Amino acid sequence: MRRLELTPRADWQAKADAIGFVYHHTDGQAYWDEAAAYAFTLAEVEGDLEPAAEELHELCLDLVDEAAGSEALMTRLAIPPEHQDFIAASWRAKAPSLYGRFDFGYDGVSKPKLYEYNADTPTSVFEAATFQWLWLEDLLASGALPAGTDQFNSLFEALRDRFRALFPTGGFVHFASDARAVEDRQTVRFFEDLARQAGLDPKFVAIDQIGVNAEGLFVDADNLVLQAAFKLYPWEFMLREPYAVHLKTAGVRWMEPAWKAILSNKGILPLLWERHPGHPNLLEAYFEDDPRASALGPRHVRKPLFSREGANIEVVGGEEPILDQGYGQEGAVLQAYHPPPDFAGKRPVIGAWIVGNQPAGIGVREDDSIITKNLARFVPHLIEA
Repeated sequence: MRRLELTPRADWQAKADAIGFVYHHTDGQAYWDEAAAYAFTLAEVEGDLEPAAEELHELCLDLVDEAAGSEALMTRLAIPPEHQDFIAASWRAKAPSLYGRFDFGYDGVSKPKLYEYNADTPTSVFEAATFQWLWLEDLLASGALPAGTDQFNSLFEALRDRFRALFPTGGFVHFASDARAVEDRQTVRFFEDLARQAGLDPKFVAIDQIGVNAEGLFVDADNLVLQAAFKLYPWEFMLREPYAVHLKTAGVRWMEPAWKAILSNKGILPLLWERHPGHPNLLEAYFEDDPRASALGPRHVRKPLFSREGANIEVVGGEEPILDQGYGQEGAVLQAYHPPPDFAGKRPVIGAWIVGNQPAGIGVREDDSIITKNLARFVPHLIEA
């Protein structure tokens, strides 16, 4: 694994805008950065990253199977008691999953280490599946990269085929997100396009425009009942909304399914460690109130059960500033200190994608901090010929 410095394409912004990747800058700062790329060997991909994602996915499913039958574990994960049966029922019904993203610390030398699992509403999927692949094709065509250069990236095809598998006879599916959040809306547009290519009939509904009719069913602004719905809105929010009382009886086929509320929770980090201590892809982790956490030493990382984009994550014993966005009311976990590798001050985190039950590619986000935050840059990757 190494970091390459490259010359950006002169027209990359126009090409990004043309396919709907319009959030390539965030608050005036470049989010997409093709002045660099991370190069991997095939052995690093096939021997480290791909098998780590595959094995951790299986361990996570085993954990869901246990937690879905345990009131104590679901309570430990701050899942509201009134919704635990609903979540367990979704697992027993084998409600299928679409996708997820493991975030790894990886330097090409040691085995990938799991920072967290974005199992419910992972973003960066659009740019990972499309724009970094188009970047590779352009650089190959121009001769800027040698023939035979590849990318670990079957994400677009895997997601399209997954929609086909989930809806083999087609059908009408709602797609929901915050309509005012540009990245969320464009990400959902990407999924709508995938669904259309898979033979589905997608319809967007803003998450705040979903209502409840007299029969207790969820409906869109046109009073159409939600029967199947993709939502880029996290379960930890949904379970605490006023309408949550209807989730159990409304009969919506949600993507992601309700059992993902178990996995989209940093509480799985100590639960996985407790069940698989010393696993080469896990970092030692404990719930904050566990006396065994003293084994982590004076420098470790504190993570709220629910937080996003690095918010309220603290390096205990370090000097990293805390991005306080109010997370942490439900509790926290402590994880061993394992900073991302340092490439001349740049700190990459590898996002390893799972579609259905199979690894489907990676995306790299890079920060100047050891905590990956909202303004981290997406940097393309390649597999060297």
